[in-house]
Amino acid sequence: MAFESLLAKKTRSFLSMLGIIIGVSTVIAVFAIGQGARNAVDEQFAGLSAKSIMIMGNMGRPGSTASSKLSIDDVKVIRDNAEHIALATGIIQGNATVSYESSEASYSVVGTDLDFFQIANQKIVQGRMFSEEEINSKDRLVILGSDVVENLYTDKNQVIGSTITVGGKKLEVIGYFEETGGTLGRTSKDEAVYVPYQTAQSSILGSQGGNLMVTMEADDVNNISIATEEVTKILRTEHKLKDGQEDDFRVMDAGSMVGAAQDSASLMSTVLTLVAAITLLVSGIGIMNVMFVTVAERTKEIGIAKAIGGKQGNILTQFLLESVILSTVGGLIGVIIGQSAIPIISYFNLMTMSSSLSGPLLGFTFSAIVGVFFGFYPALKASKLDPVDALRSE
Repeated sequence: MAFESLLAKKTRSFLSMLGIIIGVSTVIAVFAIGQGARNAVDEQFAGLSAKSIMIMGNMGRPGSTASSKLSIDDVKVIRDNAEHIALATGIIQGNATVSYESSEASYSVVGTDLDFFQIANQKIVQGRMFSEEEINSKDRLVILGSDVVENLYTDKNQVIGSTITVGGKKLEVIGYFEETGGTLGRTSKDEAVYVPYQTAQSSILGSQGGNLMVTMEADDVNNISIATEEVTKILRTEHKLKDGQEDDFRVMDAGSMVGAAQDSASLMSTVLTLVAAITLLVSGIGIMNVMFVTVAERTKEIGIAKAIGGKQGNILTQFLLESVILSTVGGLIGVIIGQSAIPIISYFNLMTMSSSLSGPLLGFTFSAIVGVFFGFYPALKASKLDPVDALRSE
């Protein structure tokens, strides 16, 4: 009976479900985006030690009154004077065309030294690391990420000793790393080529290398705070900053970096959840209005039902069931659309999304609750109609 009543007004039924469909799809999108953001944070900091500390200059940072670039001299002074820093390295990064024989692609070029590989926990599969002498003498050598090897070479036995072109310069490949799955900023470590810092700066990246970033590792995880304060004092002295003058650099430990990224992901999820909640609320009001119209149109039918012995509870159940069917069918369609959209969006790299069971379950549950909550009052009003007044209505 409830289905027949809804099918008799197909257009009205669909329009009343539309808000629910959009709302549930949005709920699923919120959870997929939130899960995707959390996964992205995990991947980004997967290779980050709990003892890691990072320093970036304030050059170009919005809202900062103090502006500077870090230099390789800052790395040296930290190494020489920071008691609780075990490792420290400078990194410059940019993109360049990398080619080998007929294969060519654009990859991230990372200029750094030996300490970086210990901090990043990157391990050589074949070949060797740079020597200190090679780094200081600007030798044109390169170590490849695992994905670069997969894309450029058909035979991995050809990798070591081969010559590739990076940014128009010929470099000898001395090794390649195992797959890490981690990232360096927004770049996959596996999709990067690594060269000595001096070589990257003088021969390949030049002014395109961007600002130097300093990555360090404390001597003990319990000394993170002490090491951070120590480095801050050393750099303030090195940069000749006066008392009360703002730092012209930022020092972040692993915990604060992960926390900041997670806070951003949570804020985005909260905003999108609010949007989804408002959409479901509006759709619920739409269903309630439709049910009021339905009750008004079927007043005489209700009067006849009561006149022949129809109970108040049966009439309430009838109209409440119609409301719940509208919302749950809309919710089911919303689940199908929302879940179907996730792999499509992910395939085209439009947004980082990851499917989770929570989204569909919560979305469908909310749709049922909306149907009951917003359908109850119109159903109650229908059940309380006086049969005599109902039969007199036109």
